[in-house]
Amino acid sequence: MAEPSEKITVLYNAPVLSEDHPDYISEVEVIDNVEAVLDILTKAGYQTSCLAVGNDAQSLIDGLRTHAPDAVVNLFEGTADNNANELYAAGILEWLGLSYTGCPFHTLVLARSKHQAKRLFMAEGITTAPFFVVEDGIVPDCPLTFPCIVKPTQQDASVGVEQQSVVTNLDELRARVRFVYEQFAQPVLVEEFILGRELTVALVEMPDLRILPGTEVLFPTDKQDYWPILTYSAKWDKHSIEFNATDYHFKAELAPDLLANIEDSARRAFRLLGCRDYARVDFRIRKGDDRPFVLELNPNPDFAPERALANNLWAAGIEHEVFVRQLVANALNRRLGPTANRYQIRAAS
Repeated sequence: MAEPSEKITVLYNAPVLSEDHPDYISEVEVIDNVEAVLDILTKAGYQTSCLAVGNDAQSLIDGLRTHAPDAVVNLFEGTADNNANELYAAGILEWLGLSYTGCPFHTLVLARSKHQAKRLFMAEGITTAPFFVVEDGIVPDCPLTFPCIVKPTQQDASVGVEQQSVVTNLDELRARVRFVYEQFAQPVLVEEFILGRELTVALVEMPDLRILPGTEVLFPTDKQDYWPILTYSAKWDKHSIEFNATDYHFKAELAPDLLANIEDSARRAFRLLGCRDYARVDFRIRKGDDRPFVLELNPNPDFAPERALANNLWAAGIEHEVFVRQLVANALNRRLGPTANRYQIRAAS
């Protein structure tokens, strides 16, 4: 059991969207994680509290000073109307000298801009899908081989990704880039579409870094005019055809050489961007030569029960409760200094 003096605050973004908003589902799911974490930590003996904030930075500062936690479980994902707040919240936690779970401020900054992270991957020799960036919504030409996939550079949870995101000619590319640019008011990422398997690999510090079994996304093979991509609907809309046609294999079957290549790339990407506690790396494995391409790195992926990371933990034989307690142990140890290990044993007991 934890000592009564250990106070843990669970920080999260207060949902702001109405139930009829298309992005409502992806925003409100944070509540499931908050409730699960509070239950686990309360049962473990911690003094727990929660802090929901929106766009008012002062309410975040005031709330943290009122709760005065020993550590913060950072589930803040940014507000729906400004997801950059995810970065600022972590920055405020660091500025106030508070220890918190998950990736640090600088990692969130690097990973948020998918194109900047990809440039770092390239510089480090980590294979990523060929790409270019459109800053102004105008595409004079395409240096890539079609088909291509078009995404906003600074969104997560597959926001902005639809079947129409894959384009097969210059006219389609120009139209889709213009649409994404006008919709999200940010640079647009154009990648060469890697036809083949899609895999996500989670990494967790327990406290030593562990790479969990990969999850393969299983797309339908019997649908006409259907691109095998994980769209927003496939992730979130339980009533959509894409959601019900997409399945997952939480213990992906990979040849030994391919597995070693993927794990090496995932580990290097995790370290390169300075990740901490947990992250996920997304891959496409090209059909024909089984070459893996890193698409992006996601810091602080959702680990609510029955979400992707929770299933990855299950596949690795790690109980969800143990993982949550280890996150808190990691944060508490960081508060005590770089050589502290007092709470690592306790979290796994």
